[in-house]
Amino acid sequence: MRHKFSHDSDYQLARRATILAFLGLLSFATLAMALAQLTAPPRSAPTQPVSTTRAKLLSADGRILASGTLQKRRYPQGALAAQVVGFVGAAGGLEGLERLYNAQLERGEPLTLTLDTRVQAAVEAILADAVARTDAQYASAAVMETRTGKLTALASVPGFDANAWRQVPPDRWRNRAALDEYEPGSVIKALTVAALLNEGRTTPDATYDTPMWRRFAGATINDIVAHPGQLKTRQILRYSSNVGMTRLVENVPPQLLHRYFTAYGFGQPVKVGLPAGDGLLRDPEAWEPLSQATISFGQGMTVTTLQLAAAFNVMANSGRYVSPRLVLGAPTETRTVLTGATAASMREMLHFVIDEGIQTRAELPGYHVGGKTGTAQVVVDGRYSGEVFSSTFAGFFPADQPRFTVAVMVRGAKREFQGSQLAAPIFRDVMSSLLSLYAVGPQAEPPPKRHTVP
Repeated sequence: MRHKFSHDSDYQLARRATILAFLGLLSFATLAMALAQLTAPPRSAPTQPVSTTRAKLLSADGRILASGTLQKRRYPQGALAAQVVGFVGAAGGLEGLERLYNAQLERGEPLTLTLDTRVQAAVEAILADAVARTDAQYASAAVMETRTGKLTALASVPGFDANAWRQVPPDRWRNRAALDEYEPGSVIKALTVAALLNEGRTTPDATYDTPMWRRFAGATINDIVAHPGQLKTRQILRYSSNVGMTRLVENVPPQLLHRYFTAYGFGQPVKVGLPAGDGLLRDPEAWEPLSQATISFGQGMTVTTLQLAAAFNVMANSGRYVSPRLVLGAPTETRTVLTGATAASMREMLHFVIDEGIQTRAELPGYHVGGKTGTAQVVVDGRYSGEVFSSTFAGFFPADQPRFTVAVMVRGAKREFQGSQLAAPIFRDVMSSLLSLYAVGPQAEPPPKRHTVP
């Protein structure tokens, strides 16, 4: 019995050892499998399918501006209108219309712009040449169809190739024509005069005492261009007289000018389907006589190039504001700002400004244009700089029945920085391109007759 018990005990011990060994091996195998799953590369397990749909962006003249899926998005026109078109990242649109219309494009709905690539290319080339020639920091321009508000060009230079957007600093992505705010300078004088003309507070041939300098509201106001001691309203524009502007706005209620400037679209972003600056237009309660005078000639307020084009378009478009459009089919907002008679009188006076002042710089022989220049010091480190300027021009053509309105701004030119030296010739060259592209013949008739608003 003792021998049998010993045999059975040995058997049980062996059996237990075998089971424990098996369990140990099983645990080791389980641990090894778990470790293998953690360290193995991920399987191509079923996931949510990546969308391969993204619609094209097209120009008004039928060119493809963007095409392909999100992962293989391409921009066939390269740098053309890159700040407007924008670009995409791994998750969707990052800049420009690619970002603002991301949902529509992902649904496969194409977007057609009002831009004409021929006009856009011409404007960008003209701006780039001016920036290089004058060693300027940057430039922008907007070209509008007068009646429809369609933007045939919205340009900012220097630009970038949308196919290689990662290779340039982010400030190159900036749509400066719509976003950058600056003091416009004397170009605003035309819009001030239009408001006063519309209110019957002056006439084109009303005469004012205009010395070369004047003490006004505790400050000395100076003129730069030599002129007679008395000027008519039209001559105040022609000589760009700051002193003359103080005469015009003296005793005018601030609310009146503020109402017109708001109606021109200042102090609010242009609803164009892209991020846009609103500019600075202080409440009229904050206007004092001196600030009202400086605002009347474009200091103490800021605008964007797009706002400036839309405001000047009021005079070109028989007194009606029409909101700029960048996407075909987008709604258009309109409102009456000036009477037709006031707008016609302003077109005549602004043609006079060009013909009597900077004709060869702003227009071509056989064509009549209207417009106004501006040159403004730029605030640097809290003070007006004596070296950095914004050069502007806004105008329209033909002067009597405008088809296009154009605004131009160049910042920081180191040479030829006056608006008449730099911005006006850019306008002339843009006009030349438009005349050629749209086959507009020279005007056989004489310049438009002068209008007088009662």
